[in-house]
Amino acid sequence: MELVAWVLGGWLTAILLIVVVLMVATKLRKTKRDKDAEAYPSIDPPVTVPIGKSSRATTYTYGETLYASMLAAIESARERILFETYIIKSDAMGRRFKDALVAAAERGVDVYVIYDAFANLVVSPRFLRFPKPIHVLRFPVVRLTPRFLSPRAWGRDHRKILAVDDRVAFVGGYNVGSLYATDWRDTHLRIEGDAVWELVNAFVDFWNAHGPGPKLPDEGAPTWDPSVRAHRNVPKQLTYPIRAMYLEAIDHARSDIRLTAAYFLPDRDILAALTAAANRGVHVQILLPRISNHVVTDWLARGFFGELLAAGVRIHRYNEWMVHAKTMTIDGVWSSVGTANIDRLSLTGNYEINLEVHGAELAEHLTQVFDLDVDNSDELTAAGWDRRFVGKKACEWLLRPLRPLL
Repeated sequence: MELVAWVLGGWLTAILLIVVVLMVATKLRKTKRDKDAEAYPSIDPPVTVPIGKSSRATTYTYGETLYASMLAAIESARERILFETYIIKSDAMGRRFKDALVAAAERGVDVYVIYDAFANLVVSPRFLRFPKPIHVLRFPVVRLTPRFLSPRAWGRDHRKILAVDDRVAFVGGYNVGSLYATDWRDTHLRIEGDAVWELVNAFVDFWNAHGPGPKLPDEGAPTWDPSVRAHRNVPKQLTYPIRAMYLEAIDHARSDIRLTAAYFLPDRDILAALTAAANRGVHVQILLPRISNHVVTDWLARGFFGELLAAGVRIHRYNEWMVHAKTMTIDGVWSSVGTANIDRLSLTGNYEINLEVHGAELAEHLTQVFDLDVDNSDELTAAGWDRRFVGKKACEWLLRPLRPLL
């Protein structure tokens, strides 16, 4: 027993030291980048393309432009605003959003707000108090249930949705804050037309399941259009269709897969699907941040690189800026944009939402976005990866047991 305790204590000490060193090194690197770096390249102004039978999607890859569009939609609201975010910072941008929501309520618009309490623990509680008659759902940090250790209890609300007057809606990876407006490379969609119902319905279902009231009317879709669908992970129901969507789409691939992920910790099935696609001749490319805001996750992801590279998967690491997008395109005909990362928390734990679109127009545009990001990235090679410093390999090995926690 003493030997086991000694080994376990040594491992935990090593983990702590590695984490501290990685965090300090990342902080120093970020400080240098902040002094030297210019804005990351993006497609701005945003591009609008048709999706489905009667809708259109506008793709945003720069936060300031997205926020201007979202705020304009809020300011134009006449009937109802549904606003859901994982994080809303109490900085200048967060205050602009809060002020716009309050102003809308004051002119008679029904305003509903959902935010995740855990994600906003560092935000002033005073800022997160909204005046009446705004309806607010603070998704709790802990939900006490008989199954406390079940995903039903600990899944976070990681979704980002804005819907205005049931005529325009937004979904994607962007949280709300000044940092995200200029310093994070993310992707968001603005939806107009009948497909807006997909996002409105997702908000309504969540509010009616968790909200304090009043209940929102639950209305059927104006049309049945299977080419545009919102897939929602719902821990309360133990349903996680986004993972299944990824697996099915990857299995369909015949020519190319382009995947952008902020945090990449695939389970065995997703890893097997990606390597199998590459082995059958599909051109598989994965774009990741070189250094994310969760540096330990970055190092855990490194443990998958060898197997992926050996199968012929190309891995690009984005330079300087934090990539937070969650997108995938396949064969130039299929796309997904949403909030779910490729990790256990997103795919089997959190409340998430991804929009799935069958159609060449959006897939072709997102391919252009991906290729532009690749131009701002460095590609790993199998030979170069095998030659990495032995100390790095040791750190990866020591950190590997932490994978199930993320």
